[in-house]
Amino acid sequence: MTTTILAANWKMHLSPSEARAFLDTFLPLYEPTSGQEVWLFPSAVALEAVANATADRTDIVVGAQNVHWEPGGAFTGELSVTMAAEAGARAALVGHSERRHVFGETDAETGKKIRALLSGGMRPVLCVGEKLEEREAGQTAAVVQRQLSVLDGLDAQSLGQIVVAYEPVWAIGTGRTASADDAATVHRAIRDRIADYGVTATDIPVLYGGSVKPANARAFLQEPEIDGVLVGGASLDPVSWSEICRSRVD
Repeated sequence: MTTTILAANWKMHLSPSEARAFLDTFLPLYEPTSGQEVWLFPSAVALEAVANATADRTDIVVGAQNVHWEPGGAFTGELSVTMAAEAGARAALVGHSERRHVFGETDAETGKKIRALLSGGMRPVLCVGEKLEEREAGQTAAVVQRQLSVLDGLDAQSLGQIVVAYEPVWAIGTGRTASADDAATVHRAIRDRIADYGVTATDIPVLYGGSVKPANARAFLQEPEIDGVLVGGASLDPVSWSEICRSRVD
């Protein structure tokens, strides 16, 4: 059975001191739970603080929000895989819609980041999803499958380290959400594409993200096609986040 992943993307929020204060509240509210893991993606400057504060919690994985594919060099403002790992990261987001549509990250760059992460022993969380106009044009499956093509050429062992997060761009931070049924339909298309690589699709977790809140998290987590959630705004409050993390079992 695939482990349920409850992932929090804090984006450009929570400084190191704020992150420590968050964990001071969250950790007593959420006990380790069989069959699920909590993945936290703080800002780069808070990575080490979060990793240190959760070092005794084997059910918590700390990740970076972004990495560069080169191991070092004249890339002002960037973070290498080695740097992220030394700070305590064990995973990283790649291809998030804000990296694609605000910062211009291409599919080719996403593919290079995935390979750099795998080489560095870190798990990539590949974010895919369509914009509103693409959805309305009936292009959701085509867009998502194109974004998944960055996995072409990876061997079975590497593919087994990948996590996919379906985040419809029109639902991120807008208050609009896909229904659990809608999300499950896209998740099935993702699994069909993954199966083309000759691996068991259920071996690769597929998460849903997009305006997930305590009020709707249970509906998504009860859907068999959905292996977890990737949460933005609602993960910034430790009480709200603890409610989401407990929603599968409460």
